[in-house]
Amino acid sequence: MEIGQVIRRYRKKKNMTQEEMADRLGVSGPAVNKWERGNSYPDITLLAPIARLLGITPDVLLSFREEMTKEEINSLVAQIDAMLQDGSYEEAFLWARGKVEQYPDCEELMLNMAVILHAHGMMRDIFDKEYDRCILKWYQRALDSSDESIRTRAADGLFGFYRVREEYEKAEECLAFFSKQNPERKRKMAEIYSLTGRRAEAYKAYEELLFSGYQMVNGYFSGLYKLAVEDGDRQKAHMVADRIKGLARVFDMGAYHEAWAELDLAVMEKDSGMAAAALENMFGRVDEIESWRRSSLYEHMTFRELGEKFWGELKQKVIAGLGGPTGTATNRKTGKE
Repeated sequence: MEIGQVIRRYRKKKNMTQEEMADRLGVSGPAVNKWERGNSYPDITLLAPIARLLGITPDVLLSFREEMTKEEINSLVAQIDAMLQDGSYEEAFLWARGKVEQYPDCEELMLNMAVILHAHGMMRDIFDKEYDRCILKWYQRALDSSDESIRTRAADGLFGFYRVREEYEKAEECLAFFSKQNPERKRKMAEIYSLTGRRAEAYKAYEELLFSGYQMVNGYFSGLYKLAVEDGDRQKAHMVADRIKGLARVFDMGAYHEAWAELDLAVMEKDSGMAAAALENMFGRVDEIESWRRSSLYEHMTFRELGEKFWGELKQKVIAGLGGPTGTATNRKTGKE
């Protein structure tokens, strides 16, 4: 990383403007701007004052190393892993700390060293303030990364760090770094709910994960089913339809979700008996179609009432689609929140 990039990075960490930095150093604002843009370099007499101002060592300031390659990082990761397998934890820790100091701006290396040392420390029941302080610092620095993947992995490691130490409030704060669409955020939140005595919230979070998990996996099976039908592979279509039925049964989703693929196959194969049986299973009793509402799997969740009118209209649409092209029933497999 060039000296201008180092200056910019640590200046921003200090929440300092270019003008503020210039005033402290006795230079002009444009001079600092030129340093950061790589158009010029600071005078050698300013190197020590700049390092002190930014809270870093001159070695870090003068780190002209290019970004490490994946291969270089993987090589160092393999080395410390071997050291931890065959040597002492302290020896491996000191070696890792030296490498991070040698490459102070490589967030990927820093994070990997933190994760490996953290994991081996837990396996060996090593809880040492010096080790913890360093690993914690590396995790926290990785949280400032502009790379979302590094931030998320750092938050995951930090969550585990605090959870093992029963610092649940700090562990919960780490979840803010997970995307709201990431199911791991809710799963870890459910874990914290459970560990802190918030039982109802824990049940609800796990149930919501289960319910959304069904929809996700069912979507995968539906995609496979559609491909098999389009390719004329009836054997595979029947196999996937059977899995769809079983999945709906495992997740207590009710007769409608168990039978929609069978109805679609009946339409494709012009099997009136099979179609009649599927329709009977789907719409024989409206109160059974919404059986997931009464399942103990989802007893802490609240569902919007759909009512008989919704199911009556859905039934008419499915029946009307029986004469249409294959896939009509597939495209109408709604009926859940």
